Formats: sequence, C-alpha cells, structure tokens
Amino acid sequence: MSSGPGKSGSGKSGRGGASIGDDRALKVRVKTAKKRTTSSTLWLQRQLNDPYVRAAKRDGYRSRAAYKLIEIDDKFHFLKSGARVVDLGAAPGGWCQVAIARVKSQTGKGRVIGIDLSEIEPLVGATTIQLDFLSDGADRVVKDLLGGEADVVLSDMAAYATGHKQTDHLKIMALCEVAADFAIDVLSPGGTFCAKVLRGGTENELLNMLKKHFTTVRHIKPPASRQDSAEMYVIALGFRKVTGDEPEN
Repeated sequence: MSSGPGKSGSGKSGRGGASIGDDRALKVRVKTAKKRTTSSTLWLQRQLNDPYVRAAKRDGYRSRAAYKLIEIDDKFHFLKSGARVVDLGAAPGGWCQVAIARVKSQTGKGRVIGIDLSEIEPLVGATTIQLDFLSDGADRVVKDLLGGEADVVLSDMAAYATGHKQTDHLKIMALCEVAADFAIDVLSPGGTFCAKVLRGGTENELLNMLKKHFTTVRHIKPPASRQDSAEMYVIALGFRKVTGDEPEN
C-alpha cells in the first residue's frame, strides 16, 4: 500500500481536456525480427504509430488509457474538485493520474484510491494498493481505506482475453457487475459509476439495476478507445439510494 509522497509521473490534465494535436510524424514501420512473431510486430508498429501513445509520453501519463477517462469526463464532468474517487483495475496508474489532477487530491481537497491485482508505482495524491478485488473481504479493505462514501467509482478492470468472444464478454461483464455492486454500496447520493464493458453494451439485468439506482445511464466509446477494439464504457450518473420496497423503473 502506498500514498504520496512518492514518484508521481503525473500528467497535466486539469479541466483542459485531451490535446492530441495534429501529429504529422512519418509512419514508423517495424521489421519482423527472428524472435518476434508477426502479431507482436504488428502490435509494436501500432504502438509506435499511435498518437495517444506519443501523447502519453509527452504529457507524462503512464498509459494511453488516461485519455479515455479525460474524454469521458470532458463530456460528463463528474471528476470535480474535492471528489472522493475509487479506481478499480488502476494499474499502471493513468486513470489515477487524471483523477488526482481533476479532484485536486494532491492538495488535500479530494481523495483517490487505486486498486489492482498488479503493483502500482506510488503516485503523489493517491493511495494505491495491490489487491485482488474479487477476493473475499477485498471490498471491506477498500471501504476501510475510503473511510466513508465515495463520489465516483471507476472500473477499467479487464480479464485476460481468451480469444473466444462470448467467453471474453462474460468475463468482462462479471467484473463490471462486481464493480457496480461495490459502487451501489459505497456511493454518496448524486455519485457516478463508470466501467468498461464490451461492444453490445451492458447486459439487460445489469442495465436495469443501474437504471434503478442512477438517474442517467449511457454507453460511450471515447475517441481514445481504438476503433478496432470491442471495448466501450457504461456511465451511470446521479446515484440515489433505493429501498427494497421501491418499484423498479
């Protein structure tokens, strides 16, 4: 577990939004090496030619994924100064960096907690912990760190891909359901939940649950999400406490 001070590598996103710019660099071609497969060569070529990858290096973000959160928040404006944020599946820390800058937790105004199965290098303005969120008692550990309600619960959790579309979809949706249950448990009134899903959107049962607990539920595929990727995000705004006697919409 770690909390600032520490290595920051913090990006520069306040409320200004993503600035990818007009990147006119020559396209980089990667030659296939003896020990490199064709697929890994194509992946490396895509990385080297990805404007978001170059922008992340320029702006000091740990991953290009930071721009996905920037673009989502630029549209829905839920990362407000002083907000308390829980980031599930936080490694390597790109989303935490965006949250830190926008809620101003490095100045003590907000709170950012990042959780991941992998270790997260320390970030000034965040508390990070290496933890399997699917393990027994993990939610209690996070609640204890939070010390109260959250204003935002983020989940960019992803399971290892099998290559079988239906299996991968079920695995991602299972993670989204766990994150949604946690959000409903810890969010303060008016809070926000944002989580990764796959193309096709949120399953009806989960979607109905979110609509019961939030005033607005939308799907979004931010520009930083590669067009050939099946990922998209569900965003649920305006959390409200619901009693067991209250009818569903």
